Amino acid sequence: MHELPRQLTVEELARLFEGRTRFVERLAARQDPLAAAGTLARELTEEDKLEALNAHPAIGARALSPTSAREQGEDADRGTSAELARLNRLYEERFGFRFVVFVDRRARAELIPVLRERLARSRDEELETALDELIAIAQDRWRRRDVA
Repeated sequence: MHELPRQLTVEELARLFEGRTRFVERLAARQDPLAAAGTLARELTEEDKLEALNAHPAIGARALSPTSAREQGEDADRGTSAELARLNRLYEERFGFRFVVFVDRRARAELIPVLRERLARSRDEELETALDELIAIAQDRWRRRDVA
């Protein structure tokens, strides 16, 4: 495991966060960007929060970065994949942004109850949770150096 870095480039952060967003660009200007990410995320405009979340691939999506593909695994059967796709659609319709969860090497089937639970929350709660999950993913990727 690696310690959180003192400084990262925009390109390095874009790989950790799955895209070059305004959030990533602002983080690159900070010392200890991954440690500062939670505070900065709360200061973002709604538009910038949504941009950061929507840059991340959907759980079970076919087109994934190599890093996301490794994290999400390939263990889903057709029924699981179909249910994840259905719940992802419901989530995006309800909240207006992508469902982001720190998979932490769990099987895709284990994410279905998580997604169902999170669908029952308020939009404000879910927006904060999704940002926390996005940051946890990036921090884990850095610690593991699991970014392609």
